[in-house]
Amino acid sequence: MRFKLISGTTPLHIGDDSDLIPLAARHGPVARIWMTNTGLIVPRTYTRWPHFEDVCAAFAKNGWPITVRLSGGGVVPQGPGILNLSLAFPAQGRPMDHSEAAYLLICRIIQTALMTFGIETHAQAVEGSFCDGRFNLAVDEPARKVAGTAQVWRQIPAGPASAQVGLVHALILAHVNPDLLTEQANRLEAALGNPRRYLASRIASLDTLALANGAQDFSVQLYSALITALQADWVLHP
Repeated sequence: MRFKLISGTTPLHIGDDSDLIPLAARHGPVARIWMTNTGLIVPRTYTRWPHFEDVCAAFAKNGWPITVRLSGGGVVPQGPGILNLSLAFPAQGRPMDHSEAAYLLICRIIQTALMTFGIETHAQAVEGSFCDGRFNLAVDEPARKVAGTAQVWRQIPAGPASAQVGLVHALILAHVNPDLLTEQANRLEAALGNPRRYLASRIASLDTLALANGAQDFSVQLYSALITALQADWVLHP
């Protein structure tokens, strides 16, 4: 499978990489590695909470704007030190026939990149982490989450019902403050009236785990390692 790496590190809207879906429908598999501004991203289900708009206004005023995304899951933070990897590709058939393979693909690319730094990860749920799921990437025992994944599928317009585009996304905690991220996620849940709470001890910042990190910014190093892993797994073309 050949795919094109889309230039530009920041989408037009925080947490929104949905522009890759029409690109993949027209041109085939595409990918983006990106960072964006500080904020919180939630699935559409969160808009059902009473006073959701009021909560959004309050968080935006405090420097943590809230954005609604297409994919499911739970609340996730964005901002400096968080790398995002997004892959979009056309496929034939039902999304459920490709869903697990898409998760395994993006996990494998990240795992390959992290092994560059001596960081071994495995896919699993991590109870107590924000936006938990069985295709998190985690380290150590007890497990700590270092990356989370989500995906969304859309039918290709004007195409047969079997023509789909899958968008799979990973949020990678490259150089972050686990206490701060978890605090903000918990503040949002509390403001909405949701009893769900998260534990900072169930996530980890990858820069604290890397061997021979050196003086260079770890996020920059990881960006390069992800490019190399993409080249090894899929075939990049200009």
